[in-house]
Amino acid sequence: MTSMTMIQAINSALDVMMTRDDTVTVMGEDVGFFGGVFRATAGLQAKYGTARVFDTPISECGIIGVAIGMGAYGLRPVPEIQFADYIYPALDQLVSEAARLRYRSAGEFTAPITVRSPFGGGIFGGQTHSQSPEGIFTHCSGMKIIIPSTPYDAKGLLIAAIEDNDPVLFFEPKRIYNGPFHGDYNRPAVGWAGHPDAEVPDGYYRIDLGTARVVREGADLTILTYGTMVHVVGATIADMGTIDAEIIDLRSLIPLDIAAIEASVKKTGRCMIVHEATRTSGFGAELAALVQERCFGHLEAPILRVTGFDTPYPHSLEWAYFPGPVRIREALAQIMKD
Repeated sequence: MTSMTMIQAINSALDVMMTRDDTVTVMGEDVGFFGGVFRATAGLQAKYGTARVFDTPISECGIIGVAIGMGAYGLRPVPEIQFADYIYPALDQLVSEAARLRYRSAGEFTAPITVRSPFGGGIFGGQTHSQSPEGIFTHCSGMKIIIPSTPYDAKGLLIAAIEDNDPVLFFEPKRIYNGPFHGDYNRPAVGWAGHPDAEVPDGYYRIDLGTARVVREGADLTILTYGTMVHVVGATIADMGTIDAEIIDLRSLIPLDIAAIEASVKKTGRCMIVHEATRTSGFGAELAALVQERCFGHLEAPILRVTGFDTPYPHSLEWAYFPGPVRIREALAQIMKD
């Protein structure tokens, strides 16, 4: 076991899989010699050569199109989209080609590609470096959507994603790459050192896709969340100390661990959903619908959502955009009085 940041855990997962399977390749803008803008691929080109870790032109459509072709002919590409905001030029390749390839070819071809991409806020990147587009892709059948919240999960889930025979979008919350934030901008990030979920096995292990994690057991209400918000919610609940909340880290949006969600909400009778992406048509709306359909008779209060605002992503006001402790506490007060 080694204490790792999320960046180091992702790098370790790639290293493990490239050692185990010579069909695994890494590609993207600046992922080779430079090691990626966040250094997630640092050292891999020197170790495995330019044929397996290579830089691409600045063309997201081209990156994903080439990766799909490589996957169809027996390789397991892991393309990086430098920021999730840049993924839109590749939308047609992902939705019309990768997601449908197995079905369209009656199983003759697959697209075993894992698209890594930093997403969400945390670096004051403004509108073109901070978006959370996961809801767009959860609407598209044929793709799997994974969002880790800890170094341990990041490595185990990435290994499972690379081994999967269908396309996986692996969104990495860059705000917690080097350590989780406590709630708001005025409380600085704490490193991963000493965090129990930063103790990561050096070798191979996997976490099956579609399995949620109970971060904290509780009896008063269920909070469904993922990515950075796992830590924001956890810090808020810890600071309050008055509400016995059960916190569920979804980890995987597609496939979704519906059984874990249903069991928790039926136990607590209340459900709150927290995510960083915009509210309207965000994944929280799907979660609310599923909980209402499956747990209506057990609910003691309306399902509440705490999300990003329905606005273009702000630059200097980034921390006001984030669902933070103030808005989470307000929602908790409302749901517990109903």
